[in-house]
Amino acid sequence: MIILDGKKTASDIKEEIAIEVANLLDKGGKKPHLAAILVGSDGASETYVKAKVKACVKVGFESTLVRFDSNVSESELLAEIEKINRNSSIDGLIVQLPLPKHIDEMKVTEAIIPEKDVDGFHPANIGRMALNLPTYLPATPAGILELLERYEVETSGKNCVVIGRSHIVGSPMSILMARNNNPGNCTVTLTHSRTKNLKEITKTADILIVALGKAEFVTADMVKEGVTIIDVGITRVKSDKTKSGWKLLGDVDFKGVKSKCDFITPVPGGVGPMTIAMLLKNTLISSKSQLY
Repeated sequence: MIILDGKKTASDIKEEIAIEVANLLDKGGKKPHLAAILVGSDGASETYVKAKVKACVKVGFESTLVRFDSNVSESELLAEIEKINRNSSIDGLIVQLPLPKHIDEMKVTEAIIPEKDVDGFHPANIGRMALNLPTYLPATPAGILELLERYEVETSGKNCVVIGRSHIVGSPMSILMARNNNPGNCTVTLTHSRTKNLKEITKTADILIVALGKAEFVTADMVKEGVTIIDVGITRVKSDKTKSGWKLLGDVDFKGVKSKCDFITPVPGGVGPMTIAMLLKNTLISSKSQLY
């Protein structure tokens, strides 16, 4: 059993990006610049945004953080996005989700111009991904592909089962794993809350990607020997064994399934760190105008 170490891999990618940024600056280029908009004071969102800003500093990027109270109007938020769209010094823009209920997330997503959509959520970029055209891949799916590639996990001709059909992870992964590429060329089954006989389906998986948001949902009796498991889920649960009083669990019962796996991602330290690394990679691509 080999651990797919996202923490180490993300660190390697950041070092590679930092070297490329230094080379850009030596040649008279400008620093890549990532802007983030944070609405409200959600604890998890605060943590994610701070991590992204810290990562920008580490690789030599400029970063801008725009904060709004949770009662900001949709029109004010859209006006700020338009302002950043027009700012030629900014290469990438992310709006941290979730947003307050009075703001239409899809309207916000569509307001970011595709050229600066380094989260890869704009319909234009999703469409380009589906057609296997150059684009910004959504950061978490891109991170999963990077892990599979760097650990030389064979995907061609394999059965891949995806649990969860979110627009952020599940649906994009089903497209990416089926495309004629490496990693890719899988026979993909996308499962969800209406799927019947889920256990029978997951036991056929050579590669199982779980993005459900239910702690330790996948158990040993649901997988076969030699499986590769990518656990995207992360749930915070109370624990009397940690100083914080909390611990993080994935969607997979790691202890129960690990003996059956050829490869598996841990939680934490698996897919999570890769998401930020790939966001930085997309911003670097944008700064070099390699796509649009």
